This record gives sequence, structure tokens and C-alpha cells, in this order.
Amino acid sequence: MTAKEYLSQAYRLDQRIASKLEMVESLNELAMRCTTTITGMPRNPSKSTSPMADTVLKIIDLQDEINRDLESLVDLKREINLVIREVEYNEYRTILEKRYISNKSWPEIAVELGYNLRHLYRLHDAALNKVRIPEDVTVCHY
Repeated sequence: MTAKEYLSQAYRLDQRIASKLEMVESLNELAMRCTTTITGMPRNPSKSTSPMADTVLKIIDLQDEINRDLESLVDLKREINLVIREVEYNEYRTILEKRYISNKSWPEIAVELGYNLRHLYRLHDAALNKVRIPEDVTVCHY
């Protein structure tokens, strides 16, 4: 695994969490729009008593999954931050923190640090070369 792949794990997990949050929001909106159809027809007694309850349970399960992912994200960012703190130069650490911990875009980082993009990319490449991935990490999990 490359340094960039290792450091990018938090961003990918953050994106997955955002996607799941959008899904929960969409499901909540859908659940609010559900209406009950009242008919004189007999119902199947073995069928679930409330489709709304089933939907709410699924939403709760998804929210629990999001909470587990958030815990993983916090742990992963803490681990990545420890790796970044081991990088020798402050300038390199700042670039890596802004990119991989704060998830800032290259133009945002360039403006904040007062660099042009080309110079920032060069510094980033040099910073990646200074990153030492922990030896026990072999696979990208996110």
C-alpha cells in the first residue's frame, strides 16, 4: 500500500458515511410520504403488521451502521494523524493534515498556505515520500 492510499482511507470512509446519511435522509422523507390504504379486503395475517414499522427499523439499522462507521473514522483519523506527526518537516505535516485529516481541496490548501498549485503538488509529493506507514498495515480497509 502506498502512503497516498493509506492516508486517503479516511476520506473514502468519510464519503461512504456521507452517502449513508443521504440514504437515511431519503428513507426518512419516503417514510413520511407513506400513506395507509384502507380497503374492505381481508388481510394476510402472516404479513407484517406495519410496513411503516419495518421501514423505521431499517432506518434505525442504517443509523447504527453509520455510528459504527463514525467510530471507525475517528479511530482511523487518529491513527493517520499519528503517522503524519512523525513526518519531519512542519510544512509537510501541515499539507498532509489539511489534505488527509481536514479533507480540504488542493485550491483551498494553496490559498491558505499561499502557494501556487504546482508548488503545492511538489511539496505534497515530497511529503508523501517522508510518510512511514505502520508495518502492521497491509491492506486498505476503506
